[in-house]
Order: sequence, then C-alpha cells, then structure tokens
Amino acid sequence: MKLKLDIDPDIVAMMAAEVAAGERAVTAAMREAGSGLKIAWRLQITGAGLGTRLANSIRSQSFPKAGESLDAAALVWSKAPVIVGAHDTGPLIRSKDGFWLAIPTEAAGRGLRGGRITPGEWERRRGLRLRFVYRRRGPSLLVADKARLNTRGQAVASRSKTGRGQVTAPIFLLVPQVKLPKRLDLARDAERAHGAVPGLVVENWVKERF
Repeated sequence: MKLKLDIDPDIVAMMAAEVAAGERAVTAAMREAGSGLKIAWRLQITGAGLGTRLANSIRSQSFPKAGESLDAAALVWSKAPVIVGAHDTGPLIRSKDGFWLAIPTEAAGRGLRGGRITPGEWERRRGLRLRFVYRRRGPSLLVADKARLNTRGQAVASRSKTGRGQVTAPIFLLVPQVKLPKRLDLARDAERAHGAVPGLVVENWVKERF
C-alpha cells in the first residue's frame, strides 16, 4: 500500500511569503521611526529658539538603503554635533588658555561671515587697541577708547580732532567661565522613538497580511 501526502497550501511558500512580509514590515517601521525622530529633534531645536538652520542639521538614514531586511535599522544624527550636543548637555565652558572668555557686546559687531568676533580680529578690523578694565564685581571688560558709535550701534574709530562724539565703549565682557543652559532633551525623544518600534512593526506587518 502506498500513501501520498499533499499539503495545500504549500507551507514552504507560505513561510517564505511571511518572512518577506516581515522584512517589509521591519524596514518600514525603522524608516518611520527614524523619520519621526528626525522631525521630533528638529521641532525641539526650533522650539528652543535655536533656529531652522541648526534644526536642518538633523539628518536620518535607514538601512539597508535599498531593499528590505529583518535587521533593518535607522540612524539619526546632526551635521553640527558639537553645537547640538552643547545645548543638549549644558556644559561648563572655560577658556582654552585658562584665562578669560571674551563675550562680544553689541558694540563689537559681527565677525567674518557673520560669526562671533574675537578681540584680535576686532582690533585688526577697527584699527583700535582694546584696554583691559578689571572689575571686582561683575565681568571685567575690554574697552575701546576714542571710539564712536555708528548708526548700527557698533564702535568704530573716531576721526574727530576735537574729541566730539568720542566714547569709551565696552567691546567685550570677560568672564572666567560660563555655564551653557541645557535647552534640549534629545534622549527623551530617542527613547520614545525606540519604544514605538515594536508597535510600528506590528502595524506594518498587519498591513502586509490584510
């Protein structure tokens, strides 16, 4: 006597289809999680008043870049990690030389390409020497003598021969250190994104099956 066993539907084909559905579900879930975290971090940065330029430094990439995999992953990072990290941790900043941190006042103006100007750059561009003023209470100063304030409130060299309109303008505040306030909590959003992954996988897997 001979027995013949036919399995309908094909279990092997069913398992292969289920694995393929799982690969698509996991990959889609990781793409959603990565994209969602990128958006959340960008909203945090703009909400903290740090501007859209810094917010747009947040990028995301899912892996694999093409195709699907059960081992799919997502990476979210910043192209300005030092700046973003500083606002995320609120570090204590000290001078590299161990002396003073020079914080420009409005009278200092801006540096090249809109960056923060340094005392050396200010002297070179304005043609004036800065004088150190020590104060026991409050920050010490770097001031410019025989200066005048232009229409933008910036100190420039005075050409007056009589001294009319000349001022001694505070150009830099000098402090030994400064504590940057913590304005971001990136770990909070990262934990939320991580916790949402299982639900996203299930949701996408259900879409594959029905």
